[in-house]
Amino acid sequence: MRAGAPHRARIACAALLAVAGLLVCTIALSAPPLPSANRTVEVGGVTVHRCQGHALCGILPRPLDPAGVVDGTVPIYFEFYRHTKHAPAKGTLVAVEGGPGYPTTDSRDDYLALFGPLRASYDVLLMDHRGTGRSGAIDCRELERARQLTEEAIGACGRVLGAAAPLYSAALASDDMAALLQTLGIQSIVLYGDSAGTYFAQVFALRHPDRVRALVLDGAYPLSGPDYGWYPNYAPATRRKFNTVCARSPTCGALPGSSLEHITPAIERLRAQPFAAHVRYGNGRTLDFTANANALATVMFAGSPAYASLRELDAAARAFEGGDRLPLLRLMAETLGSVDSRDPEHDARKFSAGLAAAVFCEDYPQIFDMHLAPEARLAARDRIIAARKASAVDTYAPFTIEEYRRMPLDYSFIDQCVRWPTTGSASPLTFDAAAYPAVPVLVLSGELDNMTSIADGDATAAQFPRARHIVLANSLHVNALPHARSECAADLVRRFMADLPIGDEQCAAAIPPVPLVPRFARHARELAPAQALAGNQAEDEALRLVSAALFTSADVISRAMEMGAGSGIGLRGGSFTIARLGAGYRLTLEKVRWTDDLAASGQIDWPGRSGVVRAQLEVRSGVLSGRLELSWPQGVNDARASANGTLGGRLVAAEAPAP
Repeated sequence: MRAGAPHRARIACAALLAVAGLLVCTIALSAPPLPSANRTVEVGGVTVHRCQGHALCGILPRPLDPAGVVDGTVPIYFEFYRHTKHAPAKGTLVAVEGGPGYPTTDSRDDYLALFGPLRASYDVLLMDHRGTGRSGAIDCRELERARQLTEEAIGACGRVLGAAAPLYSAALASDDMAALLQTLGIQSIVLYGDSAGTYFAQVFALRHPDRVRALVLDGAYPLSGPDYGWYPNYAPATRRKFNTVCARSPTCGALPGSSLEHITPAIERLRAQPFAAHVRYGNGRTLDFTANANALATVMFAGSPAYASLRELDAAARAFEGGDRLPLLRLMAETLGSVDSRDPEHDARKFSAGLAAAVFCEDYPQIFDMHLAPEARLAARDRIIAARKASAVDTYAPFTIEEYRRMPLDYSFIDQCVRWPTTGSASPLTFDAAAYPAVPVLVLSGELDNMTSIADGDATAAQFPRARHIVLANSLHVNALPHARSECAADLVRRFMADLPIGDEQCAAAIPPVPLVPRFARHARELAPAQALAGNQAEDEALRLVSAALFTSADVISRAMEMGAGSGIGLRGGSFTIARLGAGYRLTLEKVRWTDDLAASGQIDWPGRSGVVRAQLEVRSGVLSGRLELSWPQGVNDARASANGTLGGRLVAAEAPAP
């Protein structure tokens, strides 16, 4: 199913304010005059100005409470990007950000990249939802500054909001969007939502079906469902993703048992013998934490870092059991240091923890009745969880329910709203299934996404009479934006938006498996040697160093994928810098150690999700040293890496599986 182009309506321009005086004009938003940097234009009674180069930006005042019980207005900030062809626009594309709590306009670069090939003929509209970004971001100062999210801080934020708490719902945000479309004279839109943005997109389609030409739901979950408050698909999808990537790996798949069976001994050891950990990671920062079962649960459930945690966890858990703690502790530190969505500078405009709490507690179904007073709700919570332990102890296997609950609140979910105040209007959004509009809907799910799983995508697609659900093989959470493992989803989305019929979707099944780390090694001699080719003079000892150099390169690349431009440290020493290079990065290594006995310095050019990785490294290991040129294709099934150079004065010509 492909989303057709929405029809473009003309609108009236109330006035163009110039220094010389007031001019009255009529324009179409498909080609309005661009104001100079210090001038404004009124469109539909809203003042807009030039921003982001050639966009039009403005604020639409909206009543905070349409019923008038709570006084005040909320400014709805928007950005309008005109199509570039000198012809009427074919339609308007709208993107909405997830979270909830992130402002849509902070992700403009991702959305404009997705829509890029369509922007010649289509306008683009981005709007910050009420309570986020420049649309009156909720700033619960205690919640934004607390060392970590707590039930008490979330409850205190709700008390600060008071009667306004339910007024930041997806329903009212969708009404803001409809009012903005009305103001701008836009009849209908193709609406793209990712992650929690899919929740908003569905609510918008239910409340304003006449405004929707088509929907794209990228990483979707349904508005409600059986057992919803327990997030019943979360743990099964988590187990499946690790077992799947292992089964598809030649080395991991050859080991006895499933990936969960490989990881379980580490869980049991951490459960029995938790310990204090002090770990350097990322750009060299340190983190002190308790290494225990719930820290490992956070790595597995949160999927952050998404690619590295999948690529490394099986091998890291096996290394942990073998006495090498560092690979697993680094993953724990990276996860615990990255799962907090709040802005490090406590700027609620970057991410509003207050808005996230309001939406989660006012809109989403819970395991307890939100109409109960908090004191009664606490007692009900405890009774309900005790009953769950008796009836479904494996709800979050391989972890206990208590280990799951000790993850950060915004990943374990079930305790987040227990102290949220009763406002008298808190009730999850529910809709008659017959109300779901018969508009074309494209639902995209990553096969390895446990946050919005395949089962969630199936349940979402089942609600819409004209939905098509496509699963992206070997893919993670949200797949049409630039960070995805493949361009496939973006191509499908663009074709859907422009033409409605999807056409050939074979690319969804062709995305290559995640190449797993076969094992973590303290010394290169523990690794399998690269395969010698014609002209090779190096012996096995040197060919094992080739393998170590390849894994060193891949380890640094996987960190760059998560960190972006900046600097980082090697697993066992050394450092690297990351600089933008086209769609990828140029990495400069200084004595980076993935094993204790090999230091790699030099340069790696990583092209992004497609192209050829090229590395020129100076490697040193004991008496052996030399230069290696490494290369392998990115994003290709069964890719092979080549290695050429000299080690210990002998020619190296070898190949190995791409790391």
